[in-house]
Amino acid sequence: MDIFYTIINSAPGVPDWAFVVLCIASFFTSIVSASLGLGGGAMMVAVMASLVPPLAVIPVHAVVQVFSNITRAALLWKHIDFTWMMPFLLGTVIGAFVGGQIVFAIPKHLLQSIIGLFVLYTLWGPAVKAIKPSFITFVWVGSFASFATMFVGGTGPLIAPFIKASTTERQMTVATHGVFMFWQHGIKIIIFGFLGFAFAPYVTMMVAMILFGSIGVVVGKRILTKMPEHIFKKLFNTILVMLAIWLLYEGFTGYFL
Repeated sequence: MDIFYTIINSAPGVPDWAFVVLCIASFFTSIVSASLGLGGGAMMVAVMASLVPPLAVIPVHAVVQVFSNITRAALLWKHIDFTWMMPFLLGTVIGAFVGGQIVFAIPKHLLQSIIGLFVLYTLWGPAVKAIKPSFITFVWVGSFASFATMFVGGTGPLIAPFIKASTTERQMTVATHGVFMFWQHGIKIIIFGFLGFAFAPYVTMMVAMILFGSIGVVVGKRILTKMPEHIFKKLFNTILVMLAIWLLYEGFTGYFL
């Protein structure tokens, strides 16, 4: 029991009960990401924002999400579409580098509002069909999403419409999105390391969250396999709308409340 209490009290600024809540949240949000392709990362960062010291939220979230996304991609590796991987990766490096230079200068709430509006536009905007996959498109998507993720953490909803437009079935959508988000969070970890963030004090908590998240990914993959395509599309769009509304709410309250 002493070892258990030592473990759950190991992360600075995180109470023992919060440690347990974060592990449970990692499990359930990983189920969401693995079964629907998005949503889990944004939900996880929202939970962490209430339980983890502010300066640690984004970098710790990145480590947990790297493992969650690569596990998801590994379980569905046969379905990964690599067509637009290189331009996206190029954009991700550019965006993370620029974002790292001014990570404390741009209001987080402004970016949340922009992302929320963009997601709603891609679903219902009059020119949504004009957004077609191309090399330049994915360089820009990677750049902006990587830039934004330095501030808001979960940018899966921003990338999701483009992944959906470039894939043909649900397992390809989920697997490809997982690889893209792996690159986003992986490069972000490197940038925060250069900025001097100390990951070591949170290692035990991150490992615990990763283990719970990995179990959640396995459960979510089983749900995805059994889910009909038309149900997946409806749930995918529903989650996108809910996340967009949440981002707009966070942005609005951040400015005016």
